[in-house]
Formats: sequence, C-alpha cells, structure tokens
Amino acid sequence: MKDLLIVVDYQHDFVDGTLGFKGAETIYPYILSLIEKFSHEGNDIVFTKDTHFHDYLSTEEGKHLPVKHCIENTNGHQFYQDLESISNKYPVFKKFTFGSSELLKYLETHPYKTITLVGLVSHICVLSNAVIAKSALPNAHIIVDTKGVDSFDKDLEKQAFNVLKGLHIELRWDSFNHF
Repeated sequence: MKDLLIVVDYQHDFVDGTLGFKGAETIYPYILSLIEKFSHEGNDIVFTKDTHFHDYLSTEEGKHLPVKHCIENTNGHQFYQDLESISNKYPVFKKFTFGSSELLKYLETHPYKTITLVGLVSHICVLSNAVIAKSALPNAHIIVDTKGVDSFDKDLEKQAFNVLKGLHIELRWDSFNHF
C-alpha cells in the first residue's frame, strides 16, 4: 500500500499575495524536498487549490473573510514558484472553501497506509483537509508535518494542533527522522 503527500493551498495569495504573511515562503524548500522524496519512493502526491471567483465577497466565506483571494485565472490563484509546473504531473483538486469534497471522493477510492499533509494555512485549510483525510480513511495514519505548514496566527495554529492531536492525527516535528 502506498503513502500519500497532500500539498494544501501553497498558492501565491497565501505566500506573497493578498493573504500572504511573513514566513510563509520559508517552508517552500521543505515542501519541494518532500515532493522529491515521495516521488522518488514511488508514493503518490496530490495538491489542493483554493479557488474562488469574482463574486467571492458575496459568498458565505467572503462575508466572514472579506479579502478577495485565489480568484481563478489570477497570479494569486497559481501555486507558488515551481509548484505550478510541478503540480501538472499530479492530481489537483480545486476547492471552493476550506476542505475539498473532491479530495474526500478521491481518498475513499484510494486506500493509503499513511497520508502526510503540508501547506497553508495550518489552522484553516490544513486542519480541514486533515479531518477530511481521517474521515475518508479512518484506518490510515494521518500526519500533519509541522515543518511544512505555517500560519499567520500562532495561537490559532497551536489550538489547531491540539485539535488534531485529539483526533488522533500525528503532528510530525521532524519528518525525515521518522521515515
């Protein structure tokens, strides 16, 4: 049985765009190294891509987070740096809110032993998609690799990490020492 790496929303608008924050770019080399490692080992990789449209501010999410971001066909919607071209080799699941229903459907038909998540933002979309992975494959070992995630709000990130632990999702602090 294969392992899976999920790269969550590592897009320009979350790194250096409208919702970007200092430090978000620092996890990029680590994410690249994990993609290389998973690929080299013959494991699977998928990406989620936050996707909104010009009517975003009138959506439920837009009413609570009134900042246009990840509007389809804009630079902010694109994956950060080389990830846009790298992602062309793998499944990419557009998602219209925090969690991906398409990812859920995919996972239900692909039994993985271990699922590792990296990307942005740890207390929002990473958390949401980790819960989806746990729901889709309750017997898979789900890992959020903390070296490959980040948040603009460290207090909410810490709370999210506590929630993940409560859901039996492993928080991995140094990924390479555990493989």
